[in-house]
Parts: sequence; structure tokens; C-alpha cells
Amino acid sequence: MKINSARQAWHDCNYNPAPGQSSDAAELGVVVQNTERGPTANHAVHGALAGHIQSAIARLHYQLRAFGNAMYAAEPTDDDREDAEEAVFNLACSRVERMTASKRDRAAYVAKGVFRRYRYMHQGGQSSNPDPLIKPEIFRAWLEGEYGIKLPSAAWGRDWEPFVQLCFDACYDIDAKALSPIGGIIYKMKEAA
Repeated sequence: MKINSARQAWHDCNYNPAPGQSSDAAELGVVVQNTERGPTANHAVHGALAGHIQSAIARLHYQLRAFGNAMYAAEPTDDDREDAEEAVFNLACSRVERMTASKRDRAAYVAKGVFRRYRYMHQGGQSSNPDPLIKPEIFRAWLEGEYGIKLPSAAWGRDWEPFVQLCFDACYDIDAKALSPIGGIIYKMKEAA
């Protein structure tokens, strides 16, 4: 297990390569014969490192853990994604002065859409993908196609753009809180080495 970033560590900590296999070989399900010497202690080192990361993840609040799993886990679940979307929605709504019940119902779908955009942009922890739905008309069309939710184009800048930004801010804040303990463990490991 290579520890280059908290995001990568989160992703890799659930791989358990068999003795003599790299995590790539375990992921692919095949063993490639090579000329190097036989089994080493690499699997034991991987397990020890992974255990520290898994322990830090397990101690997180369930919404932070769900957000991190939805973003970085090798096999995220639908429950993790739903909990992450709910966390983004709740945090964004807590930063809004007031909202009508009708707008709040539609805002839940906007938060789901923003989470998916954020996940795509930061996929694999590289944070290098462009936002595919950055234009309001494309985002509105996606929401209608995905969830059947129609948002009016009139006064988008006043009615929805600020909430979209609050959802992105919520994603950044939750992401930072989820990754912070993992980063702390990595820092301690590198200091001890």
C-alpha cells in the first residue's frame, strides 16, 4: 500500500493482497509470475497500514464516513451515497436564511446533483476533472432527465445559483473533515519512518 494521499489511502485500505501479490494483481484477480524472489512481508505491511486507516475511518461520524466512502471507497454503496447527499443537503440548508417547502423539496435534488458533480470532479482523488454540468442550462436539463425535477431558468442567479454554491461549499467542508484524520495518520506514519 503506497501512502501518497489521504484519498488514495481511503481507497486502498480495503484491498488485501495475498502473499506475494501486489494490490494490482489482487484487484485484477490474477497472479503474474515474475523473476523476483517469492512471498515477502509486503502483505503484512499493507495490512498494518490499512488497519490504521480503517480504524480512523471507523471512528468518523457516520455522515463523514459515508461521504468519504461514497467519494473514495473502492466499492461505495448506495446507502453511503444517499447519506452523503443528505449530509450535503443538510449542511447547505443550515446556511440558508429561509426556504419555502416547495423550494426545499427541489433543493434536495439540487444537492444530489451537486454531490455527483463534486464526486466526478474529484474522482480518484486527483481533483482534475472539469465540472461537466457547470452551465446552468445543462445542470437543469440533467436534473430534469435524472430526477424529473424542473427548475425555472428565470432568475437562476438569484434563486438557485447561491444554493448550488452552498452545496459545493458543503462538499468541500465535509470532504476536508472526513479526510483530516486520515491525513493525520499518514503524517504520523511518515514522521515515524
